[in-house]
Amino acid sequence: MPSLHPRRWWALAALLTAEAMNLLDATVVQVAAPRMHADLGGPAAAVPWLTSAYTLPFAVLLLTGGRLGDRYGRRRLFRAGVVGFALASLACACAPALGALLVFRAVQGAAAAVIVPQTIGLVKAMFRGPETGRALGTIGPVMGLAAVAGPVLGGVLTHADLFGSSWRSVFLVNLPLSAAVLALAPLLVEDRAPHRPGLDPTGGALAALATGLLVLPLLRTGGLTDRTALAEAAAGALLALGFAAHQRRGARRGADTLVEASLFASVRFPAALTALAAAFAATTGLTVVVVLQLQLSSGADALASGLTLLPMSAGLGAGSLWAGARLLPRFGARLMPAGLAVLAGGLLAIVGAYATGERPAALPVALAVVGLGQGLFTPAFFTTALAPLRPEEIGSAAGLLNAVQQLGATLGVAALGRAHLAEPNAAGARTACWIALGAVLLAGAAVRWMTAESEPRQGLQEPTHAR
Repeated sequence: MPSLHPRRWWALAALLTAEAMNLLDATVVQVAAPRMHADLGGPAAAVPWLTSAYTLPFAVLLLTGGRLGDRYGRRRLFRAGVVGFALASLACACAPALGALLVFRAVQGAAAAVIVPQTIGLVKAMFRGPETGRALGTIGPVMGLAAVAGPVLGGVLTHADLFGSSWRSVFLVNLPLSAAVLALAPLLVEDRAPHRPGLDPTGGALAALATGLLVLPLLRTGGLTDRTALAEAAAGALLALGFAAHQRRGARRGADTLVEASLFASVRFPAALTALAAAFAATTGLTVVVVLQLQLSSGADALASGLTLLPMSAGLGAGSLWAGARLLPRFGARLMPAGLAVLAGGLLAIVGAYATGERPAALPVALAVVGLGQGLFTPAFFTTALAPLRPEEIGSAAGLLNAVQQLGATLGVAALGRAHLAEPNAAGARTACWIALGAVLLAGAAVRWMTAESEPRQGLQEPTHAR
């Protein structure tokens, strides 16, 4: 991105590093979790919670984190969140027992929920004109790469056993990254909503409870297979409806609400949320299926399982660079369905590859095609979804997008992972890929709704910020 002013380039690098670090930690322990359990002991049923203890508070608190940035300043919240995340990472690395590690992972997730929603607002505060679209276009690839690269990084660090740290290096790596982000943070401008909004504690509580009850059954080993889980999911759905009604009533009265009602004035933003959830369900769930297939059916170790996903990461990186530099300026939103078509082709190639055996030779090529499709889709998606946002919409929009991305990823892991575990072999992997293909088709339908309205909203406005 050579056209950007160096100061802004380094500030953008700090934001993207923090976002990648937070999203990596959602998946980085997937491969290292068995080693953690063997080292720390504790019940085997607690192992899935090494991931869930992070993702649950992360998803639950994202909306509130976005609104806090609107009210108190996004740079201030960003820096405080990075400090909290670094301290929680150090505590995770020093955890003496599994129970303590789960508690520290929850603190990590809460800190990430403060950091991540600030990124979009700070990007829009720092850039103008065409630079804004290019800067926003970097967010999606970072999110996608982080989701894919987490298991790779976890496998490499655990296998490397740096200075005898074993799995603890998975958390220690956050310390130099956090230090670098904090060193660059003074380059950020302060930014907040033009009118200081209230916090809407009732809306925050309803959103947190609804998100928690919807996500919790998906995080459990049994999923939606017992009455308790079904009751939790039903209660979550009812609370979500209650949250929506509370937001509508507040907007009619002119009260402060957690979510700006203007985001839902047309079908475009709800369609964007659907497309994001479906796309991340497909790609994040796929990474889990590939890792499970290698470990359960082929006896691969943590390093081999992680490295198998490298072609997907490489394809995503190449696709993102190609899209941002060449294709997005020329084709705009039309690049979204093209990227999804390539992604669907990669999934079909994986289905064909698994028809030849448990560890097919063609799998790396098929994964690279999936990554390429995701790389073409994500810059176009985030540029299209974020560019029209007004300053007062940024906090709640960022919280919603990130919360829905986490929900989609969790749903994908649950649905595709269980489809494979029900038949832990190549046939089960193919079934999971068909489910992923259905999610991609849903994302494609949502993209059509995103771009159906020919009349655009008010164009980019100059953001309000204080230095």
